Amino acid sequence: MSKLTDLIGMVAQKDPALAEELRKEFDVYSNRRVFGLNFERHMPETVRLYNRPIHRGDKVNILPPRGKKEKAENKRIWIVESISEETDGIVAKLESVNRESEQKDSLSVAIDDLVAVAAFSEPIYPGLQETGRVERGGDKPYQVVINGENYHALETLLYAYEGKVDCIYIDPPYNTGDKSWKYNNDYVDSEDAYRHSKWLAFMERRLKLAKRLLDPENSVLIVTIDEKEYLRLGLLLEQVFSGEKIQMVSSVINPAGAVRGSEFARTNEFIFFVTLGAAVPGDFKKDSNQKEKMLWSTLRRTDLASVRHTRPRQFYPIYINQTTGKVDSVGAPLTIDEDWRDYSSAGDLIPVFPVRPDGTEMNWGLTGEEFLERASKGYVRVGKPALNENQKYPISYLRSGRVSDVEVGKAKIVGYANDGSVITDYEESRGLRPTTIWQIKSHDAYRHGTNILTSLIGRRRFPFPKSLYAIEDTIGLFIADKLNALVLDFFSGSGTTAHAVMRLNHQDGGQRRCICITNNEVSVDEQKALTKECLRPGDPEWEALGICEYVTKPRITAAITGMTPEGDPISGDYKFTDEFPISDGFEENAVFYNLTYQDELNVELNRAFTEIAPLLWMHAGSQGRCIAERKDGYDISETYAILFDYHASNDFLTQLDNTDSIKVAYIVTNQDSRFQDIAQKLPEGIESIRLYESYIRSFKINQGEA
Repeated sequence: MSKLTDLIGMVAQKDPALAEELRKEFDVYSNRRVFGLNFERHMPETVRLYNRPIHRGDKVNILPPRGKKEKAENKRIWIVESISEETDGIVAKLESVNRESEQKDSLSVAIDDLVAVAAFSEPIYPGLQETGRVERGGDKPYQVVINGENYHALETLLYAYEGKVDCIYIDPPYNTGDKSWKYNNDYVDSEDAYRHSKWLAFMERRLKLAKRLLDPENSVLIVTIDEKEYLRLGLLLEQVFSGEKIQMVSSVINPAGAVRGSEFARTNEFIFFVTLGAAVPGDFKKDSNQKEKMLWSTLRRTDLASVRHTRPRQFYPIYINQTTGKVDSVGAPLTIDEDWRDYSSAGDLIPVFPVRPDGTEMNWGLTGEEFLERASKGYVRVGKPALNENQKYPISYLRSGRVSDVEVGKAKIVGYANDGSVITDYEESRGLRPTTIWQIKSHDAYRHGTNILTSLIGRRRFPFPKSLYAIEDTIGLFIADKLNALVLDFFSGSGTTAHAVMRLNHQDGGQRRCICITNNEVSVDEQKALTKECLRPGDPEWEALGICEYVTKPRITAAITGMTPEGDPISGDYKFTDEFPISDGFEENAVFYNLTYQDELNVELNRAFTEIAPLLWMHAGSQGRCIAERKDGYDISETYAILFDYHASNDFLTQLDNTDSIKVAYIVTNQDSRFQDIAQKLPEGIESIRLYESYIRSFKINQGEA
């Protein structure tokens, strides 16, 4: 209805009497009470693209003079008609429709005083520009941080991950009226008559994209909120996720209570869980009468990035005595040319190799030396002979974290099985299904959110960070058993969700990935101070204080390295479940990107490959080397390959025949016949994608979704 209000205002300029009649009818209509959630779907949002070069045809805003506050006139959208070089610099000629006179206004403005504007209702052609990385995880997949407008970032992720995300956790703006979020580049405060409908329109657009990203067979959306919008959010979730199971939990995050004048002191917030397909929550609470079971892991690696030849020392025979069912010995690792089928039984000894029932040759999770050491201590278990003819015996083992639990006494050895493996369970109680009211000490947002963030990055402030352990517990309900889960947080703030994912990986050796989307906004007070210093968004001094650059990236880097931004070891220990010094860091990798906006023609002419390259890498699993530069013929990384020149296809296909770990092959061609020719010749199991047709089509389809 805000749009109708604007239109009535325009009518009033020419016919006040008619405008008054329209306003009366409008009031009657707006006062109707209809059952269900009704709100104004405001005009699609826009986002300013600071530091993006200005081109002819761009939509732009004119920035206020340096040192001056923004005014309404600076929100007006102009079109760049031409760009020319004048004696005093580069100048753009602008045109814009005057809403009052319905005539075009035009003027010339220095290009440095313009900022490009993108509307959500128009197609975009995004890319990612790397701004840094930290690597301590070897060949593990990367945690990813994207700095950009989250609506466009979600559209971008659809290209790589539609229907593939296991868990989305978000802590969106609570719309408290304290200018904590923007709509169309304006902070929304308590005086805005449309702040609730703006918030709902803002959330609906993003939730619709989130739904497309989630795995419909088994995934969960988790949303935290307080009492200002929880009723509206609940109804919105019912509309967007119609037919899915939705539950709400009340969680105490501030036991002392936040004092709020004449109101009740708030101690809790609400958490909505939307479960799709087969997703159900796991264990959480403790019961003193039931013990937690020791988790044994399959020794044969399960991820396709760990097929034979990727780790030459981890494809070897394990000899099992079929009479005793015990491990006897191990053989030397096989060379590339050796066939495991040539190894036959010798008396009672059966050679066992890590081969799937379908014949896929994998690796063991340990080298031969590590395996024998663990087996000598009882940390290897041999199962009964299997129906899998390729691997005669299932073999499992205790990962290093579980071994540590046994050796420090968290888990007690109560005996030994016939195969020599330990029989052990935890001394602590086993978890039970959680209730709808959580009052858990580790979820205190001040003690385990603010204090942990301060330990990591010092005095760099971020308002109301979540408890690290609260997010760890919450997402763990759904991904504890998904060691390769993909987690997304598109209101990531300080990056607590990525931190929690790394904690879960540390506990069980998982390779879960988290994609964090944040922006580089500064606070209202910082914005005022920076403006007084004659700085603008896009200036290095301004950007250095934004959330992503000043908080998120340093926090995730500090968590991985165990060092503060100043280079000092971080003090303190992690608590609960997994206790160790924070200064130990994590064996993880992370990469940081800025979201960029490409020109469609440049994409079609293969001039934007560097910016699009990270999306191709992410689609293939965010693991190994990113093919970041265009080659003359082709390039092959650990999990994907790109054919740049059709004339190199024969050699390309030959190389793929000799490589077992490739998941995706990208084929650059503007001819469908050539694409089909190569796609049909690819080895079985490799996904084929045509560039750049699939990329351009994907983002044109998204046009108008806002």
